[in-house]
Amino acid sequence: MRSRPHGGKPTLALWMLVAAADLAIVVAAAGPGLMLTILGSLATVIVAGRGLWSRQHRNAPRVGAVRRRA
Repeated sequence: MRSRPHGGKPTLALWMLVAAADLAIVVAAAGPGLMLTILGSLATVIVAGRGLWSRQHRNAPRVGAVRRRA
């Protein structure tokens, strides 16, 4: 008698559904104003971090680049 394999796609889909329901419960309990504030703050931090990263790497020399003399 063979046992069923564990960790299949239906199991993952079920746990994702449970996670989405948990998130909905947390949002309902905390209130939409607080959740919008948290999401806005998170978006601001992500955008600022990405901007700083791109500014630091804009003029960085490429690895392995060779300068040629005229």
